[in-house]
Amino acid sequence: MNFTRWSARLPGTQRRAARGTEGSVPAARGEYAQQLEHLAGHAGEPLDVPALEDFSVRELLGRLPGLVALAYGPEHRIAYVNDAYAAAFGPRPAGVPVADSCPEAEELGLLPLMDQVLRSGKPRTVKSRRTQDGGSYTVTCLPVDSAHVEGGGVLVHAADVTDHAEAAERLRASERRHRETAVTLQRSLLPQDLEQPDDLRIAATYQPGGTDAAVGGDWYDVITLGAGRTALVIGDVMGRGVRAAAVMGQLRTAVRAYARLDLPPHEVLQLLDGLAAEIDASQIATCVYAIHDPNEGKLVYASAGHLPILVRDEDGTVRRAEDPTGPPLGTGGWLHTSGSIALPPGSTAVLYTDGLVERRREDIDEGVAALARALSGASGTPQVVCDRLLRSLGVTAEHDDDVAVLVVQHPSRKGADAELFHNAALELLGGVEAAPRARAFASGVLSSWRFPVELRDLGVLATSELVANSLQHGTPPMRLRLRRTDRRLIIEVTDGDDHLPRRRRAESEDEAGRGISIIATIASSWGSRRTPGGGKAVWCEFALPDH
Repeated sequence: MNFTRWSARLPGTQRRAARGTEGSVPAARGEYAQQLEHLAGHAGEPLDVPALEDFSVRELLGRLPGLVALAYGPEHRIAYVNDAYAAAFGPRPAGVPVADSCPEAEELGLLPLMDQVLRSGKPRTVKSRRTQDGGSYTVTCLPVDSAHVEGGGVLVHAADVTDHAEAAERLRASERRHRETAVTLQRSLLPQDLEQPDDLRIAATYQPGGTDAAVGGDWYDVITLGAGRTALVIGDVMGRGVRAAAVMGQLRTAVRAYARLDLPPHEVLQLLDGLAAEIDASQIATCVYAIHDPNEGKLVYASAGHLPILVRDEDGTVRRAEDPTGPPLGTGGWLHTSGSIALPPGSTAVLYTDGLVERRREDIDEGVAALARALSGASGTPQVVCDRLLRSLGVTAEHDDDVAVLVVQHPSRKGADAELFHNAALELLGGVEAAPRARAFASGVLSSWRFPVELRDLGVLATSELVANSLQHGTPPMRLRLRRTDRRLIIEVTDGDDHLPRRRRAESEDEAGRGISIIATIASSWGSRRTPGGGKAVWCEFALPDH
């Protein structure tokens, strides 16, 4: 037995061990000799392993389930196609260039690939190329050298991956449906139609991030508070998934409920902070809550860990709302405070989530500065401003984070449009003379605003009841304010007492207690709120004709 030939057929570790015993026949007839005899079938008979040349390559290629074609020369003339190739695309005549006889080569983009392989001498692969008949193939081209063929050739091997491609397409379609469902869920939690206050023009944009089916926790809202005041909200629950969206939905609903109490912004965030901790203390959420009062010309806001509001003045100057900013919602133990930023006519305010300005490997302050630069040059309607900001900050459909933007414009009105907006105020001084003076003032103002007689009379009656209520239950200073917009008449009385009125049923023998009931009956809406400094405001609204 030829020991060297046998040891060459052993696995590597056994071969190395066998070499150590060469020259020692007794040792060779130990453990390793037994393994050799086992491989040979019986001792004394050499193992004759055939070489590759002993097999018919044509027969092997013909039996392969994969599609095989062999082309030669720079024109890629067909030398051979196996049975699988002929079954898939039909027989191909030998000696004819691939470009003339194999339309599938063009469909699969093989000609440029074969040229590259022939030039470089390196294999190339293209994955899941589709043909016109709907089949998909992964194709590998390998260089072939031959002493008998000048210029060499290319062996083409194609694997039919139609089933895999169709399964992958079904998976992608399923993912698209899941994403559409997730985005629909997210959008259903956002306001379907933004409320449009009389004094502001507002637009919002939500851009879901990434291509997966995970929803985010960004939200915004616009809430009319009455008496011309408007609450603006934007928030962000960190993370993605149904849990983040569920927390977001609960916080947004809570904000709307707290807003109806007409509380200052910092008190709304204080209530929201406690609720967020109860919902899920592990979820980090940020929020900005702001109130616009057309009589004051500013935004009063409070922030819980959120990015600053930006305001663009009419001349293009951009201002940033600074402190106060508290920690995110749900942390507890923090007393939020309110700040303010001017919002004069002609200005635009932008509230946004971090997806608009935050980028990897970049400080977020740089993103806010980039937003400020983009805002300084952004003009047009609020929706146009939204779109321009998204483009300027590079937010596309492939953006990896959710983005919410709320744009608020305080228009500068001129001409006929300005004639639809008026204000008038009267300080209520004195005792019993205050009520008749207030009625006379209201009658004169409403007449100058050319209201119909019926609406004028209702306005004077409402003024009388609000002033009488303030004189009886309030304390100085007292003030009457009348305001008209293009859609409503607003009557408001403020005083120095913080006890809010409530509507109650007056008994037949009662001489008082019917004022608020009368207001609730004749007006479109009414309400009250506490004012800074310990006072209160009681108001009512009347819808103007044709509105």
